[in-house]
Amino acid sequence: MKSNLSIHSRKDDHLIINSQKDVISSNTTGLEKFRLIHNALPEINLLDVDPSVKIFGKKLSLPLMISSMTGGTKKASEINQILAHSAQKYDIAMGVGSQRIGIENKRSMETFKVRKFAPDILLFSNIGAIQLNYGFTIDDCKKTVDAINSDALILHLNPLQEALMGNGNTNFSGILKKIEMVCKNLEVPVVVKEVGWGISSQVAKSLIDAGVQAIDVAGAGGTSWSEVEKYRITNPSGKRIAEGYRDWGISTSEAIINIRKEQRDTLIFASGGLQDGVDVIKSIALGANLGGVARKFLIAAMNSQEELDETIEEFSKQIQITMFAIGVKEIDAISTANIRRIE
Repeated sequence: MKSNLSIHSRKDDHLIINSQKDVISSNTTGLEKFRLIHNALPEINLLDVDPSVKIFGKKLSLPLMISSMTGGTKKASEINQILAHSAQKYDIAMGVGSQRIGIENKRSMETFKVRKFAPDILLFSNIGAIQLNYGFTIDDCKKTVDAINSDALILHLNPLQEALMGNGNTNFSGILKKIEMVCKNLEVPVVVKEVGWGISSQVAKSLIDAGVQAIDVAGAGGTSWSEVEKYRITNPSGKRIAEGYRDWGISTSEAIINIRKEQRDTLIFASGGLQDGVDVIKSIALGANLGGVARKFLIAAMNSQEELDETIEEFSKQIQITMFAIGVKEIDAISTANIRRIE
């Protein structure tokens, strides 16, 4: 088990690198290959457009989530508070960063406790699925949920990132069976997400068969964690190894399409490089239920509460205007009939 000092250092490194360095994948989301079909005669009133959705029994005003990012340090705690305030203000979902450090050090868990700032939001706990092979138990999963009074648990998958880290946790043998046990024993829904390289339809099927209730594709096209780790690696050889993966992964659009094709009723969260409200609606038209954004919100939050609010407000207005421009009043009415491939 790594020292708390090294984990603290890594978490702050990740914040600095993500906000200051070019860590975007050279792959793309694939969303640029699609166009929503403009409706010149929408026959609806813009004011009547309702972008609300219901996820896990909670109604959200927008199909939008502040994706899991941070926690565990003083700076991360401040950012989580800002994110939570905005999530409450705009009635959107929020995930916290990996709570592993909070399980290993109870004082660190305080940095994830955002319920007092966002009492009504759909809130997701989060730990790495790999930790189930390194001493974490179902009781630890319950603790991550109970500690922050969350509505669901995210188990994130990051095999490539772990392989590139110094002393990463790389024994993924038997993880699926352990995820299944968590699903069977946890009282809240379990979501599985990647961290930026996408989830294939085959992996999604295995997870759903194991009891996972939603898949967050976290596809390629946004932050590349091989690039993030490259900036943390000190030896030239390790940096060159990490550089080989900048274009790695399944694009966000490809992951959504392929999973939805095979899993008609599964909740799909679209994250990985979404840049604006148009991307959110494109993702929904391709088969997603919710759009998740991380880096863009992180950078805004690190600047100020006001900048984050303004950024989410822009997403909100674009989502509503885009729905109006394709002639739909409700999210459930958006379908593949509203989008076309341009290649």
